[in-house]
Amino acid sequence: MLETVQAIRYVTPLREGGSLPGIVEADDLGTYVMKFRGAGQGLKALVAEVIVAEIGRMIGLRVPDLRAVTLDARIAKYEADQEVQDLLTASVGLNLGVDFLPGSFGYDGSVPPTPREAAKVLWLDAFTANVDRTWSNPNLLVWHGRMWAIDHGAALYFHHSWPNRGPDPARFASQPFDASEHVLLEVTDNPSPLHHDLAVIVKGALPGVLDQVPDEWLEPSDAMPDAEAVRTAYRLSLLARLDNSSAWLPQVGS
Repeated sequence: MLETVQAIRYVTPLREGGSLPGIVEADDLGTYVMKFRGAGQGLKALVAEVIVAEIGRMIGLRVPDLRAVTLDARIAKYEADQEVQDLLTASVGLNLGVDFLPGSFGYDGSVPPTPREAAKVLWLDAFTANVDRTWSNPNLLVWHGRMWAIDHGAALYFHHSWPNRGPDPARFASQPFDASEHVLLEVTDNPSPLHHDLAVIVKGALPGVLDQVPDEWLEPSDAMPDAEAVRTAYRLSLLARLDNSSAWLPQVGS
């Protein structure tokens, strides 16, 4: 599982996103952008954050380090902003911490990645059905002159249907991906030549990636009675998609 740390101070909210993440200090002396379990997107957004970020790390992208951050109820009591206090109270327990990159700025195209790196980001987004990497919301940072990929909670949105439909790997495997609005479209290589090698990496790394997700974030259902059954559903869905790249892999420049 992700390394667990304890939040010791809530510093400030980040009001750019709809989920109202906040900066916290933890007992490992680290500073993290905390994604809250009590936010509107729920626990599945935290699961997507971990799975997609760790897949990105495995294929060689720069993503901030992740931690599971325990939030104590006492921290909420001292927050004056009622909206933030309500969110903290609803998020007592285990949340997600994303390493804070001080001095980073949002990607604006002035420091583009290499075409190969851009192709890896495009491949990752297409593979995980991440609809949230456009110019209106790039979810990329530039830190020390290099691009970092962040904010993957909108990916893997197929899992939001599980309480009603149950897992359907074939349906996700055949889901197309529209790359026409992707923020890196103008600077990317064609990701197709990378697919075989990246797929091999992901197939080997996937069990370890899924093990990073805390059990308590993996919500059971009638079709998936425990955390291991939920992990299996993610694994089968992602493997099915890897093996059906003709349905979703963008053909840039062809």
